[in-house]
Amino acid sequence: MPGAQTQAEVGDAKPIHYQVNGFGLLVKMGVECGNPISLEFPSYLLIAGRGRQIRIALSRLTTLIMINSFLAYLGVSHNLNPVKLNIGVRTRLTTRMLWAVALITVVFTFVNMSQIAPNDFWWHMAVGRDILATGQIPAVDVYSYTMAGQPYLSYQMFWLMDVWLYGWFSLGGAELILFIQSLIITATYLIILVLCWQNSHKWGVTSFCLIFTILLGIYAWNVRPQAIAFLIGMIFLYAIYAYRRGANRAWLAVFPLGMLVWVNSHGSFLVGLLLLGIWLGDETWQVYAAWRKGKRYSFQQLMTAAVILLLTTGVCTLNPRGMGIISYLITMTSNPAVQNTVPEWLPPSFTSPIGPIYFISILFSAVVLALSPRRPSFYQLATFVAFAALGLWTTRGVVWFGLVMAPVLADHLSAIRGGIPINQQLLIPNQKERFVNSGILCLLISLALISLPWFRGLIPMRADYRSPITQDTPVAAASFLVEQQPDGRIFNDMAFGSYLIWAAQPDYKVFADPRIELFPQDIWDDYQVISRAAPGWEQKLVDYEIRTLFLNPSVQGQLVQRVAGSDQWRLIYQDETAQIYQRRQ
Repeated sequence: MPGAQTQAEVGDAKPIHYQVNGFGLLVKMGVECGNPISLEFPSYLLIAGRGRQIRIALSRLTTLIMINSFLAYLGVSHNLNPVKLNIGVRTRLTTRMLWAVALITVVFTFVNMSQIAPNDFWWHMAVGRDILATGQIPAVDVYSYTMAGQPYLSYQMFWLMDVWLYGWFSLGGAELILFIQSLIITATYLIILVLCWQNSHKWGVTSFCLIFTILLGIYAWNVRPQAIAFLIGMIFLYAIYAYRRGANRAWLAVFPLGMLVWVNSHGSFLVGLLLLGIWLGDETWQVYAAWRKGKRYSFQQLMTAAVILLLTTGVCTLNPRGMGIISYLITMTSNPAVQNTVPEWLPPSFTSPIGPIYFISILFSAVVLALSPRRPSFYQLATFVAFAALGLWTTRGVVWFGLVMAPVLADHLSAIRGGIPINQQLLIPNQKERFVNSGILCLLISLALISLPWFRGLIPMRADYRSPITQDTPVAAASFLVEQQPDGRIFNDMAFGSYLIWAAQPDYKVFADPRIELFPQDIWDDYQVISRAAPGWEQKLVDYEIRTLFLNPSVQGQLVQRVAGSDQWRLIYQDETAQIYQRRQ
């Protein structure tokens, strides 16, 4: 295929080069591609009249041109450097390629082997269940007694992914959910791999940039609605690169169609508009630069980017709240409880797990752009500034910086390294290397298969890791609560609230849960007073008419200690995860 080099040396015969340009043949097929391919074979074939070998060579060349045209139509091979193809031996997996394959396998395996945490998953499942059961999206809170009947905008924001998650869970349980999650995350990083390879044509650089983006994103791979946003965002990014390289205009349909899904799945849809805005800014800059230099310029690309941005922005209104979606974003970005208490909404710091890595990545990216012999484009500089600022504002933006900067770094790291033509990236390994590479590939495939969630029990690991659900999910305690039906309202650990919404509705409504923005600050203040057994905690329980405590001893240790020593409460359930106390009569 284009970009591959095979070696079939025959003595010292000098090769005759026949340059064939795909454009001439592809025009007849209705496909435009300007990627030249050269066919190289020894001159003795002509002298000896070996017509069969020549026919085979030409047949292979024709097949390669057809493949090249199809890939160019998709935007995959456009603008690849001219390469020479020596007929005789097929290209095989090289060690450099194997690094990239190994990294993608690690991503797939890691997500498969992860577990579903209780915090921000189960209440989404409950909403999806209720939407399918009632045929409508909830408008007010029905899961807590502290905010019962109050409007909650997030139902309209996540409804599509809530239905999606519940649908897959109904078909195959938590194992299928993890598998779907692994496919989404792996596809996201596979797109990054392709973009990095297209920008660098060096497997070593591609693998390095893939590691860069994985390190900045691994913290965000947990199962929740935002996962689909990563995939759609990278499809947007790929479509921008592909179209600007001359791919078919059909790629432009990705933006409005993708946004229709994105805006009904997660609030990060503004990232898609940011990507399109940077594209429009770059096209505007190119027109301006051409005007300043007195060169001729075309407005076609500029108008295309502007129309796509306007159309995609219009699609953002195709959600249950229409233009009211803006009020949701304002609420989330200005809510003090969200901004001050949720770690992922706080700016990264040197004491946060991802902070030091992110700061180093910004510095590294700046150094690469400064040292690169290739002048950074407006698009690349705008991408760096905009997404670095997003990551500095909120930890949620760190993963996006890694995703969008990887292809940019691949471009400039390739320029810095320089000197290695594309055909040397694909040299045929010797027999020993082929054997080793094939063995490693088989191991990687086996690792990916054995990591599937249905096979977790076959892997030697701690018992608490064999379940697709984390041990801190109160599954058994919630079952006891529903079966025994202790009377009165419950006070629960906030993280437990998500699972209680899923497992204990409608019998028990929660005091609080991970829907942070739903509850006003005074509710969270009361929650903290009770959870820490601060002065006045007992009176708070009386004020809220709470008769049952559903506690997490690992985070509410002080409260557990005070309740256990009180004659007002009795322990009715206990396991490694939760304790349930009931008020004495």
